[in-house]
Order: sequence, then C-alpha cells, then structure tokens
Amino acid sequence: MAQTVLQKRADKLGETVVRALNKRHFEAYYVPTKEAALEKALSLIPETDVVSWGGSESIDAIGLRQHILANSYSVINRDDAKTPEERVELMRRALTCDTFLMSANAISEDGQLVNVDGNGNRVAALTYGPKSVIVVAGINKVVQTHADAIVRARSVAAPTNAQRFDIKTPCNATGACGDCTIPESICATIITTRISRPVKRIKVILVGEPLGF
Repeated sequence: MAQTVLQKRADKLGETVVRALNKRHFEAYYVPTKEAALEKALSLIPETDVVSWGGSESIDAIGLRQHILANSYSVINRDDAKTPEERVELMRRALTCDTFLMSANAISEDGQLVNVDGNGNRVAALTYGPKSVIVVAGINKVVQTHADAIVRARSVAAPTNAQRFDIKTPCNATGACGDCTIPESICATIITTRISRPVKRIKVILVGEPLGF
C-alpha cells in the first residue's frame, strides 16, 4: 500500500512539474520508471548525433550512457583520455557535441533547474554549446521552491558528490555545506536555468523513481 501511495504522489507531482517546465519553454516529459526513461531519452537522440555527457549517476541508473557506448553512436568520452591534459581537452570538445546528457541537482516545483559544479563543464554545456541537452532527473530532485533547490544542491548533492569522488572539502568531512571558498570547492559555480533558450533546446525527463543524488 505504501509503495502505491508513494507512486501516486510521484505521478501527480511529476505531471505538475512537467507542466511548469513546459511553460518555461523546456521540452519536458514525465515517465514513471527507469525503463521508460531510457526509452524516452533514446527517442530524443538522432543516431547521427555526436553524444557526450557530464558526470551523472542518474544517466547511469537508467542505463543511458551504457547503451550509448554499446551501440553505434559517435561519442566524445572523457574517460578515453590517457592523460589529465587530454581529459580536459575532451571536456572542452564536449561543448561542441550535438546531444549532451546530464542530470540536475534540483528542480523547483515551478520548473527551474539548479546545478552546482566544480569544474564548470557540465553547467557550461547546459548553458551554451551543444545543440541539444537531455536532463534526466529522479523525482527525489524535486523541491518546493527555488530557494529549496539551492539548499538541496549545496547541502545534499554537493556533499554526496564530494564524498563519492573523495574531494577534500569541508562537506566531505562533515556531510554539511561549509560554504567553503577553497580551490577544490565542488560549488565553484551555481547555475539556475529559469527557461530554455532556444525554446526546447533543453529536454527534461522527470522519472517517478529516485535517481542519483
């Protein structure tokens, strides 16, 4: 019974947020499951596109990156780099790809995306460069207000990712945001995407299951 009630709430919230996103000129979809999310994402990627991505547990959770790598897509994959310098160059080249894959750290109920980034490559691609950006986000990323979205990005997503990559930040040690200004800060850039410009350049697939951080 509890799972049914939780799913009903996710379905209703998901449709509400998708309406808000579409009003802000995103191309937004709600799907109830990871499997449906993968199917929808693949339908939005032309087979002739050059594809790249930012670090994202969510796109891995639905099997999207794995599918792209296992099939005949052209990719720009920073993990192919043999040196740190080559990795940086591949991250730069990713800004010229056709379709860029990522998640969001938080989405407000009124349809705004909030992301924090250390290197800035992920939010740079979201803002400008790739012809199309596909954002895959679990229902756990949805919060009530824009202010709540910033709190979630900095107090939940950032500490978790700092611990995942063992970045030597205060939030790695404490699990709480330290509002740090150290060079290694994972919150070097904080971006709010209020609307998609051009219209429908950013596609958002909201999934009725928890995904990522």
